[in-house]
Amino acid sequence: MKTINSLSVFHKLLSIAPPLHPLVSVVHVSEIHAINSDVWKKFTTNFYTISLKNNIQSKIKYGQNYYDFDNGTMTFTAPRQVQSVEVEATNTFNQTIGTGYVLMFHLDFLGKHPLAANIKNYSFFSYSVKEALHLSENEETNVIAILKKIEEEYQHIDKHTQDVILSLIDLLLNYSNRFYERQFITRKTVNSDLLTKTEHFINAYFNVDEGLQKGVLTVEYLASQLNLSASYLSDALRSLTGQNAQQHIHEKLIEKAKEYLTTTNLTVSEIAYNLGFERAQSFNKLFKNKTEMSPLEFRASFN
Repeated sequence: MKTINSLSVFHKLLSIAPPLHPLVSVVHVSEIHAINSDVWKKFTTNFYTISLKNNIQSKIKYGQNYYDFDNGTMTFTAPRQVQSVEVEATNTFNQTIGTGYVLMFHLDFLGKHPLAANIKNYSFFSYSVKEALHLSENEETNVIAILKKIEEEYQHIDKHTQDVILSLIDLLLNYSNRFYERQFITRKTVNSDLLTKTEHFINAYFNVDEGLQKGVLTVEYLASQLNLSASYLSDALRSLTGQNAQQHIHEKLIEKAKEYLTTTNLTVSEIAYNLGFERAQSFNKLFKNKTEMSPLEFRASFN
């Protein structure tokens, strides 16, 4: 697997002019003519990418899933995420692959700016490409304006360039957060169906004692069974219920634990084991944190 460390190397692979700034670049998708190379089969980068693409001819792969871009689609990729690009058999690498923009900025560009720490709070950088952001016409106009301003700013590099561009990137990320929240709302029917599937899976997991074989249910496992990224699942559930995926799992786990405590003679250790815990102490700690009572105190309250 190839790791692309610099923007200049990536520009060469895309057959476009060298970047004017070594650590930040806005690329016009219409100018990209990617070279025919095995690097596209599997690669990572040491920079962030934010893409706004239309009418893309190639398929982008993330994990085991492919995504065909349509109009006004944004994706976000963090450093060291495994990516691959597959060009359709009917296309050649010297064709224009679509329109739009790709913003790239290296880890080093963040420096000691507050964004270096805050960027980790934008969970959409860990979404899969099939969980892309679909923009309205007005939203797309706002995004393009920011990208053009970033591109304009690094034409003349001075001591203010970095701070100005990072402020613009921060603005872009805040807008993206807002747009994703709008997308969760406008796709409420889809997300309500997701909530139903989530509740059904969690209930089934505990009711058929999956914990005995697979351990405590994790967000990652739950998301994989729903064919979603863990971050997207949590954010979608939070938009609907105010609770993330971990909180949903804990809520159902505690419900099941209470059922065991009130309807069976199983010991606390046996209940913990049935729920997937390797140590009863971990179960006790979680139960008390959620109910303000130990499992034995809860059981005693029913006697």
